[in-house]
Amino acid sequence: MRLPRTLGAAAAAAVTLAVPTIPGAAAAVTPALPTIPGAAAAVPLAAAGVPAAAGPDGFATVAGHGQATTTGGAGGPTVTVTTAAAFLDHIARPGPYVVQVSGTIALPVGAHDGMHPVASDKTIVGLGPGAALTGGGLTVGLPVDEDLTTPPPAAVHNVIIRNLRFSGSPDDLINVQMFSHHIWIDHNDFSDGDDGAVDIKRGSDLITVSWNRFHDHDKTLLLGHDDDNAAQDAGRLRVTYHHNFFDGSDQRNPRVRFAPLVHVYNNYYLDNSYGIASTNDAGLFVEGNYFVSVNNPGRVDFSGPLGRMVQRDNILVDCNHAIETRGTVAEPRTFYPYTADRAASVPTIVPAGAGTGKV
Repeated sequence: MRLPRTLGAAAAAAVTLAVPTIPGAAAAVTPALPTIPGAAAAVPLAAAGVPAAAGPDGFATVAGHGQATTTGGAGGPTVTVTTAAAFLDHIARPGPYVVQVSGTIALPVGAHDGMHPVASDKTIVGLGPGAALTGGGLTVGLPVDEDLTTPPPAAVHNVIIRNLRFSGSPDDLINVQMFSHHIWIDHNDFSDGDDGAVDIKRGSDLITVSWNRFHDHDKTLLLGHDDDNAAQDAGRLRVTYHHNFFDGSDQRNPRVRFAPLVHVYNNYYLDNSYGIASTNDAGLFVEGNYFVSVNNPGRVDFSGPLGRMVQRDNILVDCNHAIETRGTVAEPRTFYPYTADRAASVPTIVPAGAGTGKV
């Protein structure tokens, strides 16, 4: 069954991530990011007519919680790490750092099921198309405190994660929690985690997840902790998901609770049991996506209270159900500028541009 078309590419406000050299820094210091040395096998997005974003876009650029936009480790030292010890040391340090990952780093399981904390003001970026983190995941956020219902001053913020392959975690691959804000997760490859690929919950806010490939994974993107967590989540969880390739990732692409506005545009869905689910009065604006062989592309009648969903210019091919719509949702342009690509172009530009080795 075929349904309409759409718009979609992310108009990114360029953020120059220039960083100074520092005496004694572990290894190579690059004068600027996100030009990544060693990415010889990179497939330039320009070849597909899509320039790679120099900086974040979407909700990660919206001012709030005392932060103007997302710059990551800009202004701090750049270090290149090749071991788990060096990697975990630098991502947990105070202050801005650009942490470049060279090769494959196996993360230890440790006492927290393989999840390792990331501190504020960090850019974590892989060098070339083969940089990888295996056997564990990253937690962007303070430890869970169920009694905390307002953002604490020490909430983790201003984190960029790009150009990395994540696989094999016994828990999540990336977990964003406890009122973390201004996070940009871009051009990564996610597979084979035991729980979520990128879970965002417990009051986290102002986040963009863009140009990632998700494959060989079940529960992909959880947004909102559970049906009883309105005290932390309601009015927050504003996230932009764009130009991601859901390549056979089975479900939760994303599955949303409580968020007032989630913008899902220009994503490519291929062979999924369901695409998007909105519950607990979450508001999803779904536009310019391309769904192929997806049983339920978009749902509001799901588990838990009904959500809201508005759809515009999406294309459905060989899907068993239409996108369910309900209620009204604010226009994303109320919050940030963007330009959507035509939905018909999504099956070409998204596989060509999503994942690692493309920035």
